[in-house]
Amino acid sequence: MIKKIIVSICLLFAIGAMAQQGSASPYSFYGIGDVKFKGTAEAAAMGGIGVFPDSIHLNLQNPASYTSLKLTTLAFGGTYSNSNLRTNTQSEKARRTTLDYIALGIPMGKFGATIGLMPTSYVGYKNQSMVQNTEIRRSFGKGGVNKAFLGLAYKLTSKLSIGADLGYNFGQIETKDILFLNNIQYGSREINTSNLSGLTVNTGLMYSSKIKKKYDFYGSLVYSPHANLNLTNYRKTALIVYSQDIEQETIVPGSEIEDSNNNDKSIKLPSKLAIGTGFGQDRKWLIGAEITWSQTSSLSNRFNDISKGKFENARRYVIGGYFVPKYNSFNSYFERITYRGGFRYENTGLLINNKSVNDMAVSAGFGLPVGGRLSNVNFGIEVGKKGTKANDLIEDKYINFTLSFSLSDKWFVKSKYN
Repeated sequence: MIKKIIVSICLLFAIGAMAQQGSASPYSFYGIGDVKFKGTAEAAAMGGIGVFPDSIHLNLQNPASYTSLKLTTLAFGGTYSNSNLRTNTQSEKARRTTLDYIALGIPMGKFGATIGLMPTSYVGYKNQSMVQNTEIRRSFGKGGVNKAFLGLAYKLTSKLSIGADLGYNFGQIETKDILFLNNIQYGSREINTSNLSGLTVNTGLMYSSKIKKKYDFYGSLVYSPHANLNLTNYRKTALIVYSQDIEQETIVPGSEIEDSNNNDKSIKLPSKLAIGTGFGQDRKWLIGAEITWSQTSSLSNRFNDISKGKFENARRYVIGGYFVPKYNSFNSYFERITYRGGFRYENTGLLINNKSVNDMAVSAGFGLPVGGRLSNVNFGIEVGKKGTKANDLIEDKYINFTLSFSLSDKWFVKSKYN
């Protein structure tokens, strides 16, 4: 009963947290927003590597890993982000806190299942600019896309597992643009709203084998086919009265016009292929590398008249791993701590002013055992840079602090005594 209450509280907390603004980047205006990392905080601390199966940690990147679970595992985590946004002439700081995922993994012999909720993308920005005292532009964005998913995996042999996730994506994105011209009595305001929904599939293979009975070798393959997000779009335009308060708007009576007839469309989400490999020693150390290719060139913007941002195929390179001094130490708690680290570099697939928007970061973290050795609290830090000041773009230098819980126990065991 207590476990059911804990899960219910976590799910309610997740639904509330998903409504928060999870991005401060102007780049989130394009496509479906700032696409989020779809893995656990433990994986993020290793650069985002997803090639390792684990008996007490969920691997949300490769669904084939669910067969490695030995205990029922409840995992949830969040991030506190601090961004420093810069152009050639301006700078701004932003902070935000988000819940990144909540998932429950259940072992079932040769099968493994997972159910969870996580964000797919975030939209969130607020800008104001002036052009030689002749015009003032204000831009706002909020919302995003969330994904509820259900995964199932099966162990084909002692070394090879296969799995798949089915996800339902849903959400709303709203962007607002305001323009005031000098010597013009009223300004113009345009609000674009999109309601998004659609199904996605993520499939995976995971291979593991012993080398000389001491070392472990892992191979990982993940493929997500193209999927469609259906959009119901609305556009409202109006005349507004100028105000120095960036949050204040007064609509001129009778000027608001709503257009909801010809803007519905479908966005094709890109297919993705990830190949990774790992090598190490069980319960001691592991290091791995992974390459991901995404057909992001098939992505488009929410409205057909948004033409500035374009898309190209994306690539992502990751290397990372962990080290445990002595997992079963009775004398030193610090020897049971898991130490993690990693590096990633990616071309995000977004192309603005003929300049690719790249993202690179280094990360580190550690896992603290609690309640014995099965459950743990994980801390991580990621320091990175997205974008550039060249070609009139924006450079985002960020620091992300992550906190997650991985709670493992034997569930669904019938009591032998009353």
